[in-house]
Amino acid sequence: MRAAVAADAGVRAAAVGAGTARSVVGAGSRVGTIAPAGGPARAGTAGSGSGPGPAGPTHLRPTVTELRLSAFATHRAAVFPLGPVTLFAGPSGSGKSQALAAYQALAGLGCGSPLDDVFPDPVARVPETAVPDADGRRGFRIGCTVDGPVGPVRLDLAVQAEPELRVVGERLSQDGQILLSTALRDPRRRSVQAGWFTGGAVGVTRAPLPDDRLGTALLPLRVAGSTAGQRRVLAAAEQVVVALRSVFPCDPRPERMRGPVTPGEGRLRGDCANLADVLRRTRHECGTRHALLAAAARTGCAGPVAALDVRVSEGEPGGGDGAFGAFQAARTGLVTGLLDRGPGRPATELGRLAAGELRFLALALVLLTGPGVLAVDPAAELLSARQALTVLADDLDRGLDRRQSAELLRLALLSGARGHIRLVGAIGEDTAGTARDLPGVSVVDLSP
Repeated sequence: MRAAVAADAGVRAAAVGAGTARSVVGAGSRVGTIAPAGGPARAGTAGSGSGPGPAGPTHLRPTVTELRLSAFATHRAAVFPLGPVTLFAGPSGSGKSQALAAYQALAGLGCGSPLDDVFPDPVARVPETAVPDADGRRGFRIGCTVDGPVGPVRLDLAVQAEPELRVVGERLSQDGQILLSTALRDPRRRSVQAGWFTGGAVGVTRAPLPDDRLGTALLPLRVAGSTAGQRRVLAAAEQVVVALRSVFPCDPRPERMRGPVTPGEGRLRGDCANLADVLRRTRHECGTRHALLAAAARTGCAGPVAALDVRVSEGEPGGGDGAFGAFQAARTGLVTGLLDRGPGRPATELGRLAAGELRFLALALVLLTGPGVLAVDPAAELLSARQALTVLADDLDRGLDRRQSAELLRLALLSGARGHIRLVGAIGEDTAGTARDLPGVSVVDLSP
């Protein structure tokens, strides 16, 4: 990916494209057609704590500010603004998890993953009311808006789920101008016809792209950047890819967090099973954040908490003599996380904590850290300080009491105000009641 992401504001050209994607559903559904820029009105209502939508000030860090589910599972013509802390609320079956799944799918495609990895069960994402066309084809449509240094950029994607999974249309646009457009021209070929803005005498460059990848993520490898138009395309594509790659799906699993763990690189996995190893790292390298986490533990864990600590068991013998041998023994030992209960009190191993306490600690750690500590692979071309990492947490408050949920919201607002960590989660009604009263928290109500 090229480092230059500044758009040429003087470039003005007619909209270009590679044609309209062929419909992959029956009449009236139009799942295979990319909606024009400035598409349908949003679905769902924000609670009283709703923050500013994507029409706010320019973002210095590439950030997804809007999620569009034109036709995806239970959602039709839905547009959701995303702020620093956005929480989806509603009864079971209202589509909270589906919204987060769409965001996670876009993130996977932005990382270059193929469609079948991102959508292992694509038919489940097709709206139930979608009627097959004459060739038996059905699909779904999703998209997003990414704001950043070059301004808002729209990405819209149409995917065919039946009879086989493939991209049938993609559009990257800015200020109403189409920068990239793809369309499935020949169903017998495993490619889509793409056209991207070039400018100058050529106007548009056309070439085939794979039908199982996001074309926007491939543009930095295909566009030379030798003209002002190409540089504008690259700037828009790179901004979208950086934002989509900066996502950390998180679902702490207490049953995997209880036992001692082998020392590793100290980067937290999505299930948080290696929490003890990450605490070992933050205790030595991130003193300020480790202290903030210990302070949060005093709120979210029962009993007194003086500090968070770890115990490293002695490794297997035979590592050698001297300092190097001791180092090898430590590396082959096991790490156990501890709650320091204070003077005169025995420490409590994390494995003895309740499931809600373990989930709380893991989520608090996620909200207080960043790309260097979490197991994500954001764009290496940008410093961590220039990136905004989005945490996706379905069923965020599962197993938590109101005190723990409220503390997590406080931490999310603290990190969101700094611009480094954003949170998009799905919550229950109890937490939603608390969140609606918090300035800066956007609650998307999916109730009927």
